[in-house]
Amino acid sequence: MNAGLDVDALRGARQEMVEAQLRGRGIEDPRVLQAMAQVPRHAFVAEEFRQQAYEDHPIPIGSAQTVSQPFIVALMLSALKLKPQDSVLEIGTGSGYQTALLAELVHHVYSVERLPELAHGAEAMLRQLEYHNFTIVIGDGSRGLPELAPFDAIIVSAAAPQIPAPLFGQLREGGRLLLPVGPSEAQQLQLVQKIHDQPVVTLLEGCRFVPLIGEEGYRP
Repeated sequence: MNAGLDVDALRGARQEMVEAQLRGRGIEDPRVLQAMAQVPRHAFVAEEFRQQAYEDHPIPIGSAQTVSQPFIVALMLSALKLKPQDSVLEIGTGSGYQTALLAELVHHVYSVERLPELAHGAEAMLRQLEYHNFTIVIGDGSRGLPELAPFDAIIVSAAAPQIPAPLFGQLREGGRLLLPVGPSEAQQLQLVQKIHDQPVVTLLEGCRFVPLIGEEGYRP
């Protein structure tokens, strides 16, 4: 936000976001609500967009990418039913905002970002905010991180044409994969659970994300 808005105003806007946009629209997970109230979304966007930081819409972060609207982020985190001891793989670090939320919720976050400029910026902000339980890797997120698998949960912040087989393969038994699936103009969030080594898919909200670029996603 602009220089005339102080820390108390930012905190108030963040709390209003939690009450009106999240709790008011059916988000009930107390740990997710607490994390959303704790993490300063305004720190992860450019100064020109800070006055919009707690509004319920995506915000550009450069490199043709966005930070997702708060409701969709909260919905995805709630659907994963994360536990404090979980090891989570995030595909698409972006600004690092969702990485910070995950760091509040789980034991360790491994995050893959295709664009070095975003990865470096996100890591710098996360360190500044004193998060330590995360690892950011620059690479093709559609392939996951097989060397660090299995994961309790995987969250994908970009739209894939179908469920990437490598990501499903990197879930531990009982693990959850959440991602938007569909063409560039519109997708549907899918929660994929690994039950007896088979995918069990639950369809959630309609959404619109930037495309997942990579070997198992869309081509550049």
